Amino acid sequence: MDEFLQDFLVECFESLSAIDQGLVALERKPDDVEVLNNIFRAVHTVKGTCGMFGFQRLERIAHVTEDVLGKMREGKLEATPAVIGPILASIDIIRSIVEGIEAKKAEPEGDDSAAIEKLKSLLNGNEIKAPEVIHKIVTHDEETAAVVHESKSKLSVTEQTLRVNIDVLDGLMNFVGELVLTRNQLVQLVRGDDESKYQGPIQLLNRVTSGLQEAVMKTRMQPIGNAWGKLPRIVRDLSQSTGKEIELIMNGQETEIDRQILQAIQDPLIHCVRNSADHGIELPEIRKQKGKPSVGTITLNAFHEGGHIVIEIKDNGAGINFQAVCEKAIERDLVKREVASQLSNAQIARFIFEPGFSTAKQITEVSGRGVGMDVVRSNVEKIGGSIDLPCEEGAVGTTIRIKIPLTLAIVSALIVKAGGTTGDVFAIPQVGVLELVRISESNQHLIEDIHGSKVLRLRDKLLPLINMAKILGMENSNIQSESSAIANMGEIAIIIAQVGDTEFGFWVDEIFDTQEIVVKPVGRLLRDIKMFAGSTILGDGRVVLILDTGRIAAKALLKTTFEAATHQEIETESTEGENTTVLVFKGNDHAPLAVPLALVSRLEEFSPGKIEKVDNRYVVQYRGALLPLIPCQASVTLDPKSEQNISAIIFSDGRRSMGLVVSQIVDIVEEVLSIDSTGKKSGVLGAAIVAGYATEIIDTYYFLQTAYPDWFVGKKTMSGSVSPKILLVDDSHFFRDLLRPILESKGYVVTLAFDGSQALHMLEKSAPFDLILSDIEMPVMNGLVLAAKVKEHPVWKNTPILALTSLASPPDKQRGLDAGFLDYLTKFDQDAVLLAIHSAISKNKKEYEAGTQLNER
Repeated sequence: MDEFLQDFLVECFESLSAIDQGLVALERKPDDVEVLNNIFRAVHTVKGTCGMFGFQRLERIAHVTEDVLGKMREGKLEATPAVIGPILASIDIIRSIVEGIEAKKAEPEGDDSAAIEKLKSLLNGNEIKAPEVIHKIVTHDEETAAVVHESKSKLSVTEQTLRVNIDVLDGLMNFVGELVLTRNQLVQLVRGDDESKYQGPIQLLNRVTSGLQEAVMKTRMQPIGNAWGKLPRIVRDLSQSTGKEIELIMNGQETEIDRQILQAIQDPLIHCVRNSADHGIELPEIRKQKGKPSVGTITLNAFHEGGHIVIEIKDNGAGINFQAVCEKAIERDLVKREVASQLSNAQIARFIFEPGFSTAKQITEVSGRGVGMDVVRSNVEKIGGSIDLPCEEGAVGTTIRIKIPLTLAIVSALIVKAGGTTGDVFAIPQVGVLELVRISESNQHLIEDIHGSKVLRLRDKLLPLINMAKILGMENSNIQSESSAIANMGEIAIIIAQVGDTEFGFWVDEIFDTQEIVVKPVGRLLRDIKMFAGSTILGDGRVVLILDTGRIAAKALLKTTFEAATHQEIETESTEGENTTVLVFKGNDHAPLAVPLALVSRLEEFSPGKIEKVDNRYVVQYRGALLPLIPCQASVTLDPKSEQNISAIIFSDGRRSMGLVVSQIVDIVEEVLSIDSTGKKSGVLGAAIVAGYATEIIDTYYFLQTAYPDWFVGKKTMSGSVSPKILLVDDSHFFRDLLRPILESKGYVVTLAFDGSQALHMLEKSAPFDLILSDIEMPVMNGLVLAAKVKEHPVWKNTPILALTSLASPPDKQRGLDAGFLDYLTKFDQDAVLLAIHSAISKNKKEYEAGTQLNER
């Protein structure tokens, strides 16, 4: 039976029973106004509801009955037995019709004209002198009567339905939660002990608890259509006030969801629909000009997807005005104009969720108040959901996609540990968890440092990496790097999660297992700490806190959703005219020296007593290995007997490290570096003005090769010239930052890309490059594929491309040449590389000029 029809029948039978009792009571006490009002409201409800289903016979008899009761309320008709009799007769007819509807799911036929005429004569003031003898009026045909006789032999719809106060259900849910906790504790006790005599009973308890949990959850579930009840009226009113023609289409109303979430999602849905009506759907005349139907549509879809409910609000309107959104973001200083020009539509769309963001030109009842999609996002994320704006190419209109959990009472969660060996255990809801990644010594290069923030390179993405222990302020978390954590524990675990359309990684020390946990509120002392979504009790009896991943991500990143998702774009910007952060230090001659901060791994101080001499070089035991110490100047001496600690700048590429010994760390400064390399001095690239002083920029390569002569054997390299543009493609962040100053010191303008696909993107959006320097082995798209695509392209095919690789065997080199590489550079040699780049650019320039002259002729 249709669910709405069943609800109607239950309500009708309950109302009819109350009407019967009320009429009898009213007959005994005609002056009881409250009883009369209750009877009137019940009949009015039956009449109003039956009209929605098209039950015309039922509506006619109910309507005239309501009129008689209305005249009694006005005091124009007394509640005498002569009046009550015809009303009771009409109620019997109504009951028989409702029984027929229950039996056949359709209104039975019948002639009620005699009963209706008696009621109308009461309305006309005709007095009925003798009281009517009430008999049950049977109006069913034989088929209906037989079916009705069979509904009576079984439980009726009223007997099958029980109305329960919601407080009772909530209390029952709490008891089931306690039972789930107890079940988890008992399962924990016998885990691994197959011979335990309690194994069988606990398994039975587990099955019964799971069944009871599922059954109780069903009592809390309601169709999501209950949250859509106000939307048709809202769309109708907006259509009238805006002069637009709008049709609302709703699919999946029967999709069930927890009552608690249903209540939380109502306001966000209303706001999204209002947005579609106001911002999306165009006026009829504008739609006709675009070749669209004059009537715009807003479609709501609800469906299950992987243990969640997905709600989509789609309109076939004008879509998002990305230019207007971008301009408003620039105006509000959410992004710089030069960066905004490089953003994709998906990245621009994220600004819509910023607090107070609105592109409306004037304030109306619907728009322009600055209270909008940020509130929607906040409300959705409070219940563990996510919201995003898919930006598909060629899509018409706008789609808002909301993903929410089925329930909040009992959820599946990961049990994790953060804070090292002395850390604490937490629960992370699996809602929004995409995958788990293990980082060990063999793949720790996947963790990189970009603009001072840790990121994880996962396939073709750079994901912000959040140290869970550090963000929670746990003891000793600040001194724990990923390298030391791996050294101590063998590996670290990273949870890849998603909030909205932003992905990020949570770094934890250990992941134990998954459990179904009962969500309980946090204690009074922790209530104001927004990083905790609740608490729970594990199977071993421990009380742990449930982490709110959305709020933790927001606090840890300290950026807008746009900034958190666009590390990749920022990293690939050209360095021309931009600030470079440098570490300023001094040697013994007190002249300032500097090195790009991006190359610096750490700053350390060592006790002179720990310095040792091995093979005529100074070393110190550092993190389980020997760290070579190289003076930054010849005048800087290493004396193991000195009383002062030794300061060192640590450089590391994840495989090996070295320490540059200095006399003093001065400052960290941002400066637009213009390096003058006129003079030639070992260990120095050239001089630049830093913080108002002439400062020598050290040649990091020189010192690294001094520490390890084979540091760059099998590594990659590059160079520069007088102002040509070079595209540097290398998946190693360390080597990109190491090589860039060399190129810039020779006057080149350098643009960075971390793989072949990113390089193609930069080629498409930038002015032509004079040279491409590319690694071979890279994720997503390697150098061979990149070279082939460059040579196939009509615009880029003449751009020289040089390989930077350790794959130097004849077959490797031949494959590179076949793909389109001009030459292979297999070992760092500044003079040779600079010569190769200069030669390639000069040759290409001469060929271009010769071709131009030929064309002019």
